[in-house]
Amino acid sequence: MAALRGLLSRPLASYHLLLASAGLLLLIGLTMVFSATSVRDYAQDGNASASLTKQAIFAVIGIVAFWACQRLPARTYRALGRPTLAVAVGLLILLNLLVAYGRLTDGDAKIGPLEAELLWLYIGGISLQPSELAKFALVLWGAHVLARKGAALGWWRELATPLFPVVGLLFVLVGYNDLGSMLCLLALVVGLLWAAGVRLRVFAALSAIGLLGIGLLVAVASIGAGSGVRGEENYRLARLTMFFSPPPLDACKDDFCYQMVQARYAIANGGWFGTGLGQGRTKWAWLPAAENDFIFAVIAEELGVVGCAVIVTLFAVLGYTGLRIARRVDDPFRRLAAAGATAWLVGQAFINIGGVIGLLPLTGVPLPFISDGGSALVVTLAAVGMLASFARAEPDAARALHARPPARWVRLVWAPLPPLPGRRSVPQARKRRTDDQATPRGTRAARGRGGSASERRR
Repeated sequence: MAALRGLLSRPLASYHLLLASAGLLLLIGLTMVFSATSVRDYAQDGNASASLTKQAIFAVIGIVAFWACQRLPARTYRALGRPTLAVAVGLLILLNLLVAYGRLTDGDAKIGPLEAELLWLYIGGISLQPSELAKFALVLWGAHVLARKGAALGWWRELATPLFPVVGLLFVLVGYNDLGSMLCLLALVVGLLWAAGVRLRVFAALSAIGLLGIGLLVAVASIGAGSGVRGEENYRLARLTMFFSPPPLDACKDDFCYQMVQARYAIANGGWFGTGLGQGRTKWAWLPAAENDFIFAVIAEELGVVGCAVIVTLFAVLGYTGLRIARRVDDPFRRLAAAGATAWLVGQAFINIGGVIGLLPLTGVPLPFISDGGSALVVTLAAVGMLASFARAEPDAARALHARPPARWVRLVWAPLPPLPGRRSVPQARKRRTDDQATPRGTRAARGRGGSASERRR
């Protein structure tokens, strides 16, 4: 423990912990995507590494985004908050309009080069998921708004304008098609408000409003809204019913619990140490979305409890590091943004893992760093780059980097030196007097205006 405390007390411990946990999760993710898709890709196209190549390309783009984000100062992030949020809201509105157009015309949700597929927006040959960009945009914009309000957050009207209306709009635009991503946004907002020191009754009111909104989104799926289909069973309500009253596993052949049953079989087949990397069986067309939402089940089958414990430990280290950064930085915006990004990443991992192992209802969110998906991986690595920028700006880390600066080419290629923390001078009225200057208690200096006018002017 003494050695561990010594390592954690180093100035750049937060930065190194962040790089280690995120880097290991990324490597494990690429490995498990290859393991989950190689057999299917080879059977379909004769190329076992097709999905791995695609995911590796997005990983390279994400690393570039990480490199760019760790070079940016806090004032740039504050300036990017509003335009990033505007772009995210615009893309979400466009996605929902295209989906609604396809439902009304009973045809393809496509207009010219624009095409929508429930959660995905295709612009020409480029596909993206607007809800992922909305998470990062809400971190930047929400942290800027809360940091600007400061101590005024104790008043309801300060939270009501403009934070809650914008958050409500994002909840509707995202939750209309994707309830799982809306829950991730809720975890993000809770992290922001908690770091801002908002009163508990605000959290209680927010929880009540969130539960009401979730109930409405579950209800509207029965009339064909969002990802529901008119005339068919409400799949959102069915998933909740399956969670609270699950049928026997041997009798569960329904679509709403088929994934749950196959995930349980994969976990049971893995045991303590797993069947071996690449030796899993449920990924062979038995487990739907094995490379995406249910990749944790593949990890449980092939790497066992030990592999699952490693994944959970790495996410725990990532969460600890993000909160450590939020506690150590002296800028309110950095503190709020670090707490919000940490709540988003760890909360999404908790929702995904909890749904796979049966602790939470299935929501269909990817596992950060590990699940197959380009938009999610790029945005996640960009958020980690922002956390890395904040970790280098910790007061102790900034002083250490300035005391022994790296070579100039390293600063140009990797990251510039962070700003030194501001030195606050002690006010003159609060400085302690020396013994010979001390005034006896109870006496006051004379306030007479002695001397001539010229002497007083001097």
